[in-house]
Amino acid sequence: MTPKIFDSHAHYDSHQFDEDRAELLQSMQENNIGTVVNSAADWDSLTEVVDLAGQYPFVYAAIGLHPDEVKILDEEKFLFLKEQAKKEKVVAIGEIGLDLYWTKEYKELQIEMFEKQLQMALEYNMPICIHSRDAIELTYQILSKNNYKGIIHCYSGSLEMANKFIKLGYLLGIGGVVTFKNSNLYKVVEEVGIKNIVLETDSPYLAPDPYRGKQNTPLLIEETYKFIAEILNISVEELAGLVIKNTKKLFSVG
Repeated sequence: MTPKIFDSHAHYDSHQFDEDRAELLQSMQENNIGTVVNSAADWDSLTEVVDLAGQYPFVYAAIGLHPDEVKILDEEKFLFLKEQAKKEKVVAIGEIGLDLYWTKEYKELQIEMFEKQLQMALEYNMPICIHSRDAIELTYQILSKNNYKGIIHCYSGSLEMANKFIKLGYLLGIGGVVTFKNSNLYKVVEEVGIKNIVLETDSPYLAPDPYRGKQNTPLLIEETYKFIAEILNISVEELAGLVIKNTKKLFSVG
């Protein structure tokens, strides 16, 4: 029997799930989804991900503000964020990082708030979930300053950069993008191997082929597992077991 799947990064507090959230979450166990880390992104989700983790035994939370949101993060809000990070079943600081694709005008503020949240991770001895878009070199420079641990979420960079992050001790978060026909990410997965990756959905975003463009859920992650198992020439069962080992060790879950 295939081991229960561990989805290391999702957003089930998203409004896209408002109509069917409870039904979807209640169906996961019977569909072989064993554990989910639900990651905060905006201000409202800081409380919502904690609430969902409290409602479902198999759901855990990551607490942090996405770089698109850091302009609202004053001292009072940062203290609230830190309090949320202390809540039961919070296992990581994330989704934090840099995004110079959408918000270049806030570059210096993004860097400041990224570093501030990284210090919080060190203070609480928690892994980090890193968002990096059009900022991979700068992200690497910042992360190399301290001995953090965590995941480079939705990794889509080069093999050279992948190896640099792995050398720092990071895992690469691989999701549906690896299955896209125009993606060369499979070459990175081939080279770095299973010991350096975890699998994620980023639900409701980035559904794998043949569901690309549709709302993503963990029930579609099987397509990603099949694709990567074929790349690595191992069974889906073996892949699932190894991914669970990587992910549980990082998040200290199970």
